[in-house]
Amino acid sequence: MQKFRNIASFSSIPSYFTLDPYQLSSRNSYKVQNFLGGKWINSDKYEQIIDPLNGEPFIQVPDSQDKDLLQEYIKSAKDCPISGLHNPLKNPQRYQVYGEVCHKIAAELKKKEVHDFFVKLIQRVVPKHYAQASGEVVVTERFFQNFSGDQPRFLTRSFNVAGDRDGQQSTGYRWPYGSCAIIAPFNFPLEIPSLQIFGALMTGNKVFFKGDNRVNVVMEQMLRLALHCGLPEKDIDMLFADGKQTEYILKKGNFRMTQFTGSSIIAEHLTKVLNGKIRIEDAGFDWKILGPDVPDVDTQNYVAWQSDQDAYGSTGQKCSAQSILFVHENWVQAKFLDKIQQLASTRNLNDLSLGPIITWNNSKIEQHIKSILEIPGTKILFGGQELKNHQIPSVYGAYEATAVYVPLNEILNNKQVTKELFGPFQIVTTYSSNQIDDVLKIINQFENHLTAGIVSNDVNFLRYVQSNTTNGVTYSGIRARTTGAPQNHWFGPCGDPRGAGIGTPEAILSVWTTHREIIHDTQLAPSGFKGQQS
Repeated sequence: MQKFRNIASFSSIPSYFTLDPYQLSSRNSYKVQNFLGGKWINSDKYEQIIDPLNGEPFIQVPDSQDKDLLQEYIKSAKDCPISGLHNPLKNPQRYQVYGEVCHKIAAELKKKEVHDFFVKLIQRVVPKHYAQASGEVVVTERFFQNFSGDQPRFLTRSFNVAGDRDGQQSTGYRWPYGSCAIIAPFNFPLEIPSLQIFGALMTGNKVFFKGDNRVNVVMEQMLRLALHCGLPEKDIDMLFADGKQTEYILKKGNFRMTQFTGSSIIAEHLTKVLNGKIRIEDAGFDWKILGPDVPDVDTQNYVAWQSDQDAYGSTGQKCSAQSILFVHENWVQAKFLDKIQQLASTRNLNDLSLGPIITWNNSKIEQHIKSILEIPGTKILFGGQELKNHQIPSVYGAYEATAVYVPLNEILNNKQVTKELFGPFQIVTTYSSNQIDDVLKIINQFENHLTAGIVSNDVNFLRYVQSNTTNGVTYSGIRARTTGAPQNHWFGPCGDPRGAGIGTPEAILSVWTTHREIIHDTQLAPSGFKGQQS
């Protein structure tokens, strides 16, 4: 099967990379290294990572359990002053350093051989369609382009307020936290950690980074590229370890802020462990509503294509994937469900429009579907079967693009229906115009409010749904989606004070800086001043 597009000749791999994605195999496995104190570190023990397409070991990552090593990471974190590595009053030249680093990284990522290197490496560890992997690299490159030059110091600009008298002035600063931690998930192994790490670094923080061991070889190579581009080598530490060792460092490292992207269960656990000093972008049971207005046939086809992309692109393993689709009865009459079924039926392993499901195996998926089908009135609209003729190991899932219909009145009080299956799966239901308040009631009872789509050009309908919901990223209009690379807008949840955004100046300031006010009062007191008690 031609699972990987022939995207480059890797005879021209830049020298700062230390592997060839095409050559990774059980015979030529790659040993990843930890990074601490500006040095690459080998390990005494390694964990085998298996190829998600055939189950063969192809990467070895450090099995970091040595207490002395963990203590070194803790010490490194504690060595960072609480005022950060730089701030508006200390080492301000480092803003320019990061502007230049971002410029050089963007220039490297624009090169075809570098772009293709990351596309291929992403496809090896979390197999997805070429367009999806390429889009991840492009978004990352544009982020670095956006924050090149003077943008880091413009980002943290201050403001002044007049005082009560001559010589007095109040200045508000965006201040770094100091030592920070970032925990990143598997599904976007380049984009999510790159954007969060550099948002933290350019604002003056020192970073301890832990990614998913199964995919974090991507960030190991990205860090090598960044160091080549001038990243100050002691500004970041990176560790390969399991959850137990990572939590030990988080608790003992005195981190002033931890940013976590991933499971809601782990997010809640870490909130308690870290005494609330955390910003999260957790799981989301994301919704889309098709409004009452049905457009022309060409636009209907576009809406169907977008729904297929939102539900099943990257094998449904996007934090913004379409989890539930509310279809107005007018769209049902227009045969919309037939359209999305036809599109889903073309997805396959050959072009990686379907791929391994990293966090759900087939047994778990089948049990989830079975439990939903026990609800009265439910049925499988399409899919519902394991993929055939593949070598995906049983630890991962391999499933058809699947949609299960659940009647609207059965969703409200059934938590099983609204459990997020992080794979190519969605719930579909239908509603009439007089049931829109029932739809909104269901939506507002979801635990997480990350992403949503309101597909309509009816201004009154759009305003009604917008004004009565709270999702942090809400696409609105007849071409509304739920999945979109956040290179040009805030991406993050709403309605939770811990909510973390990503990618934009507003997101970086919200997550990676805190407000500090300095009141300057420099005028000498009047000659002969005698104060009175008050």
